[in-house]
Amino acid sequence: MRPRHAAVAAFGAFTLLLAVPTSATAATGEFQYTVTGLDGRPLRVILEDPESEECITLPEVADPGAASPAHSPRNRTTSTATVFTEPGCEGDHFTLRPVTGHGSERLKLRSVVFSR
Repeated sequence: MRPRHAAVAAFGAFTLLLAVPTSATAATGEFQYTVTGLDGRPLRVILEDPESEECITLPEVADPGAASPAHSPRNRTTSTATVFTEPGCEGDHFTLRPVTGHGSERLKLRSVVFSR
């Protein structure tokens, strides 16, 4: 192969690599937590394969003035989950290990972030 053809082929391969979209990283598995439903009964909520390294404010409890915090988290994902007492991953935090991490009804949360 001539040097000019090799350069064109290398440039084409490089361009192709840039065109391939990168996939977002996600924690594989379920993250579960409990909220108080409108009828006052506990309601289990599940996040399936949540995004990693992105703060997730739990929509059911996002407004501290309107809802009690969620509680009883169960981390069934392959990533470490760090839960926070305030929306936007602010306030006190607690870390739940992958697959088996869990907290009791006393562990209150409004947001969570997953490790890579």
